[in-house]
Amino acid sequence: MAVALTEAEIDAGLAALKDWSREGDVLVKTFQFDSYLAGLAFASTVGVIAEGLNHHPDMGIGWRRVTVSFTTHDAGSKLSAKDFAAAKAIDAVGFPS
Repeated sequence: MAVALTEAEIDAGLAALKDWSREGDVLVKTFQFDSYLAGLAFASTVGVIAEGLNHHPDMGIGWRRVTVSFTTHDAGSKLSAKDFAAAKAIDAVGFPS
């Protein structure tokens, strides 16, 4: 079972990420794309990364944008190290934000 992070740990995690924000107990980032299909390709890539990490986000796919949201359900729907590791893995792919 995952452990919820402290406020200090969350602040440190956010400082290490680019353009991710906290909405309550959810880590969120919206990515912008030149086309709808590029956003779909990105969402598929995020799905593959998430499957590999066994930590799956909620995603909202819209016109040329995809919003990715993480929280850890087995940590009481709080933020955990899993959320920040997944965000880092997604950012490492190099998609625009």
